Amino acid sequence: MTLPVPTLDHVVVNARDDMDRAEAIYRKLGFTLTPRGFHTLGSMNHLAMFGTDYLELIAIPKGAASGRVDLLNYPHGLNGLVFGTEDSAATYAALTAAGVPIEPPQEFSRPVELGGKNRDAVFRTVRFKAEVVPAGRVYFCHHFTRDLVWRDEWRHHANGTVAVARMVIADEKPAGAAELYRRMFGAEAMRPIEGGESLTVGNSRVDIVTPAELQRQFGAACPDAHGRASYMAALTLRSTALERTARALKAGGIDATADKQRIVVPAAQALNATLEFVA
Repeated sequence: MTLPVPTLDHVVVNARDDMDRAEAIYRKLGFTLTPRGFHTLGSMNHLAMFGTDYLELIAIPKGAASGRVDLLNYPHGLNGLVFGTEDSAATYAALTAAGVPIEPPQEFSRPVELGGKNRDAVFRTVRFKAEVVPAGRVYFCHHFTRDLVWRDEWRHHANGTVAVARMVIADEKPAGAAELYRRMFGAEAMRPIEGGESLTVGNSRVDIVTPAELQRQFGAACPDAHGRASYMAALTLRSTALERTARALKAGGIDATADKQRIVVPAAQALNATLEFVA
C-alpha cells in the first residue's frame, strides 16, 4: 500500500488552561485570530489562517476535569505538528500496514458562526499511540468543511505572515527521532542537514536538530525545554515583507532581533515558542 505524501495542515501552540493570555500575546504579535471555537472533545481554539496551512492556539477551560486535560501534561509552547490528508481511512490503513503505531480515525467538530448562522466544522484525525512521539503531538487531520476554516477574511495578518515555512524540533538524538518519519513517508522524504535531519513537507519542512544546533540558530531566543530531551521548539513563518513584520511587532510592543534575512521573536514573548519571520 502506498505511503502518504507529507503535506502540512497546521502547527499547534499549547496554551494549557490560559487561552485569554495566549490570545492577547498572539494578537500583539500581529496575527489575525479567528473567533474562539469550542470542540466537542472539550478543548477550545483560535486559529491564525495562512494560505494553505495555519497556526492553532489550543487550551482547555480553567478548572476542567474532563475533555482534553492531556494538554496539561505539556508545558506552554509548540506542541502539535499536523499533517494533512484527504482520506483519513486510507492514511490509517497505509500506516497500519507499514507497522506505524497509529490510532483509528476519530471524528469531532466545533460550531462556526457565519452570517448569523451556525454550522459545524467537522474533522477526522489519525493520531499516534500514546508516547510514540516524545516531542509532542503528531497526527493527520482530514477536513470535511474546508470552507469554514480557510476563509479570506481570516488570512490577512498585520505581520504579513502567509505560510509556515518550517518547524524545528530539538532532539538529543535526531537520527532516532527521524526514523518514525521515514516509516511514515519513506526514506526519500528525509535528508541530512547541519546538526540533524530534515523532512520535506509540501512547500514547508520539519527540521529535527540537536539542542546545540537549535542554540546555534536562535541563541537566547530558544524556548525553555523544561527538562525535555525532545521538544517542538521553533517556527519559521513566511512574510510578505520583513518591514511589515517589524512594524507590526513594534506596534504590539514585541522586542525582536532583526537582520536583512530574518526577524526573530524570543520564545519568552510568544508563549515559549521561538518565532522566526523570513521574506
